[in-house]
Amino acid sequence: MSTNDTTDPLEAVKSRLEDEIPEDLVVSRVAYEGPELVVYTETPRKFAERDGLIRRLASTLRKRITVRPAAGTQLAPTEAKPRILELIPDEAGITNLQFYPATGEVLIEAEKPGLAIGRRASTLREITQEVGWTPEVLRTPPMESSTVDNVRNFLMQERDDRRDFLERVGQQIHRDPDTETDWVRVTTLGCCREVGRASFVLSTPNSRVLIDCGDKPGAEGEVPYLQVPEANPIADLDAVVLTHAHLDHSALLPLLFKYGYDGPVYTTEPTRDLMGLLQLDYLDVAAKEGRTPPYESEMVREELKHTITLDYGDVTDIAPDIKLTFHNAGHILGSAVSHFHIGDGFHNVVFSGDVHYTDTRLFNGASNDFPRVETLVMESTYGQRDDYQTDQADSERNLIELIQETYDRDGKVVIPAFAVGRSQELMLVLEEAMREGDLPTVPIYLDGMIREATAIHTAYPEFLRDGLRDRILHEDENPFLAEQFQQVDGGQEMREEIAGAEPCIVLSTSGMVTGGPIMSWLELLGGEAENRLIFVGYQAQGTLGRRIQSGRREIPFSDRGRSEQLTLRLDVKSVSGFSGHADRSGLENFVGTMNPRPEEILCVHGDEAATDQLSSGLYQKYDVRTYAPRNLETFRFD
Repeated sequence: MSTNDTTDPLEAVKSRLEDEIPEDLVVSRVAYEGPELVVYTETPRKFAERDGLIRRLASTLRKRITVRPAAGTQLAPTEAKPRILELIPDEAGITNLQFYPATGEVLIEAEKPGLAIGRRASTLREITQEVGWTPEVLRTPPMESSTVDNVRNFLMQERDDRRDFLERVGQQIHRDPDTETDWVRVTTLGCCREVGRASFVLSTPNSRVLIDCGDKPGAEGEVPYLQVPEANPIADLDAVVLTHAHLDHSALLPLLFKYGYDGPVYTTEPTRDLMGLLQLDYLDVAAKEGRTPPYESEMVREELKHTITLDYGDVTDIAPDIKLTFHNAGHILGSAVSHFHIGDGFHNVVFSGDVHYTDTRLFNGASNDFPRVETLVMESTYGQRDDYQTDQADSERNLIELIQETYDRDGKVVIPAFAVGRSQELMLVLEEAMREGDLPTVPIYLDGMIREATAIHTAYPEFLRDGLRDRILHEDENPFLAEQFQQVDGGQEMREEIAGAEPCIVLSTSGMVTGGPIMSWLELLGGEAENRLIFVGYQAQGTLGRRIQSGRREIPFSDRGRSEQLTLRLDVKSVSGFSGHADRSGLENFVGTMNPRPEEILCVHGDEAATDQLSSGLYQKYDVRTYAPRNLETFRFD
């Protein structure tokens, strides 16, 4: 056996690093933590003085590199804290400083993190030079968010355990492939010829990655086919990738940990927070409705502990032969188009997740700029030939007219809204209409998780459109803080008071009328003809929302142990154009403007007519191979 065969790969990396850096810099240890190479040094101050060195090393080694001080090389926290506060301008608004001796990091929370970071990270380098600690800066949310606070605090408490977990993941990622990567397979575990239970397995000779693991709205018990051989053993999956937080993509992800999975979940930072919020609510709703939840809240915490968050555009190793890059999907906060680069340029697969192709008030339109893509797995929610949504400006005018009509007849407006995405879009439209006098200023009540989800949006303004981002960062201009927005936090008693009071607008979960506080509003306001129910989002087949939208007025209602039929007399309208999904034109344009264009497209996440018609349309328009898969099909690409 040759000497090279017995060399520790990390020792080889350390040796190469030492060859690349000046002699006065000391590398005491290197370790892979997840996809990152972490360099521990006894000379952190000298590393910080070498502006551009880390970028050059990352480029040379083709690794993401973090430098941390070796134990004992930094000032004591009591000495370091005042020096750090001296270096950071008061205007940054520091709200928390926390030191982690095990990793040599200091966590800095600031209202204006840009001022804490400094131009081209100059302040961060100064901090390391002065005190030896490696600073990490987080934004203090402009709106208080218990979810953001709880997730951050939980991950801080688990920092030591997470380091062990990340080192284990790093070893898995950077192991030598068992064999040459000469094929790729995609297996459909759900989401085909239906909307919901999104789940796919991406396989190579060396790796297996699960993409999404959701439920099916309005169809309890219809879950992804996780029992099939392609997905098992679940404990041996290399990675899980979550495209976004909506429950039809994320609800059953904690179940994987119940089945023995102990690996990483890759997603964006806002998706991590939103998925925790939505999953815990999912368990709460199940318990209130007398259903047995599929997992315990402990599994949600386990999932959070295993998340590795990525920014848009970061190319990241997630397996020996797979690199992942997230791109903006324009659908909801943190939603991502996922690009998988497999092998040494062997094949590229893109999972669109849910996309919105054009800009909205909240987000820039979906990105489809990839260096290469051979296979595209494409959502088809609005894939039918006539699925063209109303222009956004026309939709907003239509909504405002319907609200004004209801107000003029002394009625109340109820809008079933998804807590994440549609609610915030509506809040922006309503706030502007009232500010500019297009609507009378009336109370807008937020029921369910809407306010908390909105607070999470304000914690991550970098994921929002530029103009909105700037407004949120100036408290007096933050549209989500308008005084007409009021949280329903007094339960049923408060709802009854609102129902008997002045005209108002109620935004309430759930968006597809599948349970939650919207049921109380239908009971309280549904019997009055002057009131109005307005649908602004997709209503999946099998949901109560779809049945009401289609004309049903006798609906089942159960509350506090009693079951009855409820007769709806309020007016029911639907306004298109507010969906977070691209319409047929947007889906076609997403494909048509890709350069280069994919060689084959799998049309998923739509009912049978939508997937068939989009598949046929894309084939005819762009002359690419297209498929409308069924669940439990496997496609091989080589």
